[in-house]
Amino acid sequence: MTTQQRTALVTGSSGFIGFHLCQKLLDDGFRVVGIDNLSDYYDVALKQRRQSILLQNPNFRVINDNIEAPNLMMSLFAEEKPDVIIHLAAQAGVRYSIDNPRAYLESNIVGTFEILEAARAYPPAHMLLASTSSAYGANTVMPYQETVKADHQMSFYAATKKATEAMAHSYAHLYDLPVTMFRFFTVYGPWGRPDMALFKFTKAILNGDPIDVYNHGEMKRDFTYVTDLVEGIRLLIDAAPKRVDEVPEGDSLSPVAPWRVVNIGNSDSVQLTDFIAAIEDATGKTATRNMMPMQAGDVPATWADASLLQTLTGYKPQTNVRDGVQAFVDWYRDYYEV
Repeated sequence: MTTQQRTALVTGSSGFIGFHLCQKLLDDGFRVVGIDNLSDYYDVALKQRRQSILLQNPNFRVINDNIEAPNLMMSLFAEEKPDVIIHLAAQAGVRYSIDNPRAYLESNIVGTFEILEAARAYPPAHMLLASTSSAYGANTVMPYQETVKADHQMSFYAATKKATEAMAHSYAHLYDLPVTMFRFFTVYGPWGRPDMALFKFTKAILNGDPIDVYNHGEMKRDFTYVTDLVEGIRLLIDAAPKRVDEVPEGDSLSPVAPWRVVNIGNSDSVQLTDFIAAIEDATGKTATRNMMPMQAGDVPATWADASLLQTLTGYKPQTNVRDGVQAFVDWYRDYYEV
């Protein structure tokens, strides 16, 4: 007797994380319905290449459109009735939110609203929505724990993601929808985003160009390798929150809804200069550093307490930064033939 194949709806399926997650779900026997608008925020050809790889699997279907398009998600939910939703689609990037905040309002706020409304009409067994470590904002007590207050976001990007946490909580409470919000910490790896530091640094170092090092290198990040992140998401699918009379100590579970927030990070804060050194070792070249002041909206450090993830799933991300950077540089050289 075979178990019925589950359908997962993945928004942002042609994005960096979405692509890796879809591959994982397909490998695990899910039928995957992706949606992605192939936005030109970065190289569309890279997104199309990821999508073409996914389309080689007969259990993958994709719709290329905007999640915020009125009634699109409602129609898709009515047709597919997905068992699991993993909502990754968003306008990303702290810096770009200063230049174009409306893109964040439309994609992150309105898009998430459309998904929540569709889920209200066609309830899935579990909804998992991507948030960000940027939601911790001005908090300085580290490592970041999900149970601490996070009310002072430093960028409009972070503010929109924190808003989606609150929106999802209200739907979880009102309509008994099981929701897990997961907060990412600086994700990197093969097929990564060209607007992120690892991609930009690798490209510049291989070309012999200088790199911009913000806050004069006095930055720390909890770098999380993409396959570690995806493994955490996959395991959380089967750890749907439930209403409880008493919230366990250390759990971010809501006292009034089947809703919780979970960090997915490496539980290790790496100095930016050490990260650059890892890229230099992987490329075999020395970087020319252009020291810069801190950028507006940025934070000097991030560091995840991922103990709740381990409690819920038994899993702990652990890819070493040097190994992860080497894997990215190997992919970059192969993809761009350099």
